[in-house]
Amino acid sequence: MPRYEFQLRISADQYLGYYRGTVRQVLVECQDGQMVQFPAALLQRFVTQEGIRGNFVLSCDEQHKNSRVERRLGG
Repeated sequence: MPRYEFQLRISADQYLGYYRGTVRQVLVECQDGQMVQFPAALLQRFVTQEGIRGNFVLSCDEQHKNSRVERRLGG
């Protein structure tokens, strides 16, 4: 199962585009330098008044379907 580790710092104002649906995808640079794109909706449960901050892991199946994002401990 592919796993992609990355850090996010998205302010509440920046997240408005995702929330409103005008931005549907998030593009992140992983810790290994690889670029990964995934649906912004996967981050919705991590939004606070300050936005989204922390270290995360994106995992998916071998066909890059059934994706999920989890917050890493300490992140």
